[in-house]
Amino acid sequence: MAFITQDGGLTTSGYVLAALVIFALLVIGSIVSKQKKAAFDAKCLAFCAVSLALATVTSMIKLFDMPMGGAVTLLSMFFICLIGYLYGPVIGITTGVAYGLLQMVMDPYIISLPQLLIDYPLAFGALGLSGFFADKKYGLVIGYVVGIIGRFIFSVISGVVFFAMYAPENMSPLVYSAAYNGGYIFTEGIITVIILLIPVVANGIKEVKRMANS
Repeated sequence: MAFITQDGGLTTSGYVLAALVIFALLVIGSIVSKQKKAAFDAKCLAFCAVSLALATVTSMIKLFDMPMGGAVTLLSMFFICLIGYLYGPVIGITTGVAYGLLQMVMDPYIISLPQLLIDYPLAFGALGLSGFFADKKYGLVIGYVVGIIGRFIFSVISGVVFFAMYAPENMSPLVYSAAYNGGYIFTEGIITVIILLIPVVANGIKEVKRMANS
């Protein structure tokens, strides 16, 4: 049964298999979250839905678009990291996986199923690592940085394994992938961190967290 078309897209069977794999990850995340007393209640689901919507909308506002995938967007990664900060890593990672699925459907760049999993559910799911720092001082900023580093690592792995042929002659695929992916991920990251450190923004996010957990 073929999962990949000749032009690098997914067949119907490929989409079904990818959806099943990602659905399984979401179910596992939900089960684990309940075991850790971090279940998706109505308020949590509402915040997750709003953050997914904001992340999706801002991902379409591209300050700079890379030629082979990736872009500097209007803070789109922040809204996924925010869920980790509000509700912890399990719900944050699960929301990130769901966002990766949305990105795959909206703007696919697929050459194989392993590449699909690394570039979408795993890379975007890593943004939820921000949840491990939810209770730390400057937890959102630290968590955001850790989250985008997680996405960067998966993107670099994908670049080395699946896109090494695009590296310039005499340049290591690892160096090329790190430079290419770091260029847009960390550019957006620097812009976002600067905004998050503005006192009025920081205070507003604290109020959002109070509302989310009240």
